[in-house]
Amino acid sequence: MIDPGTITAILVGGLVLLLAIGAPVSISIALPSALCMLLIVDFDRGAITSAQQMLGGANSFALLAIPFFVLAGVIMNNGGIAERLVNLGRVLVGRTPAPLAQTNILANAIFGTVSGSAVASAAAVGSTMAPMQKKAGYDPAFSAAVNVASAPAGMLIPPSNTLIVYSLAAGGTSVGALFLAGYVPGILWALACAVVVFVYARRHPDLKGESFPGMAVFLTTLWRAVPSLGLIVVAIGGIVAGFFTPTEGSAIAVLYALGLSFVYRTISVKDLPRILYDACRTSAIVIFLIAVSTIMSYVMTYARLPQLIAESLFGWTDSKVVVLLIMMLVLLVIGIPLDPTPAILIFTPIFLPIAVSYGIDPVHFGIMMVFNLSIAVISPPSAPVLFVGAQVAKARLEPVIVKLVPFLIVLIVMLFVIVFVPQLSLWLPGVMGLL
Repeated sequence: MIDPGTITAILVGGLVLLLAIGAPVSISIALPSALCMLLIVDFDRGAITSAQQMLGGANSFALLAIPFFVLAGVIMNNGGIAERLVNLGRVLVGRTPAPLAQTNILANAIFGTVSGSAVASAAAVGSTMAPMQKKAGYDPAFSAAVNVASAPAGMLIPPSNTLIVYSLAAGGTSVGALFLAGYVPGILWALACAVVVFVYARRHPDLKGESFPGMAVFLTTLWRAVPSLGLIVVAIGGIVAGFFTPTEGSAIAVLYALGLSFVYRTISVKDLPRILYDACRTSAIVIFLIAVSTIMSYVMTYARLPQLIAESLFGWTDSKVVVLLIMMLVLLVIGIPLDPTPAILIFTPIFLPIAVSYGIDPVHFGIMMVFNLSIAVISPPSAPVLFVGAQVAKARLEPVIVKLVPFLIVLIVMLFVIVFVPQLSLWLPGVMGLL
């Protein structure tokens, strides 16, 4: 029988090699995992066990929340929701320094709340804000950097598909608790971006805003945006209050978004096949990643990889601070080439038991992981949100990266705050009695 060291070498080496030659992430996970499974047992049993693991990983009622929330996000992205939220952001920001950039941040935070996707926020809000900022004299690279940096707030502010995946990988940690825990870190993410924009605006006094609008304009804009914000109350509020499960809440979110878009007359029946296709394509990628990752988890359990890593860390240091810093560094580095979903599925079974042994709450650790991976999805060189943000702003990638650096520095500092001040994550779910 093959030894655990060889299994680990095949898993890690195969994953790195396939990613290096440009293979899709799902294939990079599936092939080494399946090969290890065939080496552990004979071909017939290995093939059957791999199929069983994939079916078991994807056959989850809780997992249905992901395609439903994805569909709700696609509907809202096509239903004129972004424009209404941007207008709300503009009247709330008023005459603050670099108001259009601040509006971009606020709109991303709000849109992320109802879409749950960093890429969707960067595309929807960026396509609306970029022409306005260019007309007002903003540097396109800076506009794109603001949009890219603020878009991942939607990975923290619910509904977050990433937090749902973590809940599954963590053995059923409460989705409601994770959703509530994401609010304060998500708001802090947006505030950190706003601070960078404020400092930038002090050096560019020409980026002035208009005065605050009159009460009539404010109330009209708010009234137009309230139905869109109502999704938070209906879907997320119902989940947290226990009226329905996350899966049921996601289905209600789809019906709410679809009904709202029909009322706005921004979506017609003939648009539904395209919307369903976009949602199915995105959902299929996520579900397939989850399915193949279960094979890797099975193989890693056989190879005792989580235990070996834990024993190695415990043997090298007994400092909680050092262990947390190592885990955060690994996640930040691995999260750049790897999507958040497989990163969570692979590293949660490894790192969570270590974190729990140091007295870290699983909900807090989930927020730490997602905040870390949210930084990774905007970090060069391979960041999908970065590419989308630069594309919608029609800016070259290199100057966007230069403008993005101050945001990355501030967000990494904020990561340390989230890691070492657990009450920022645990206070709200604790107050609601979900811990």
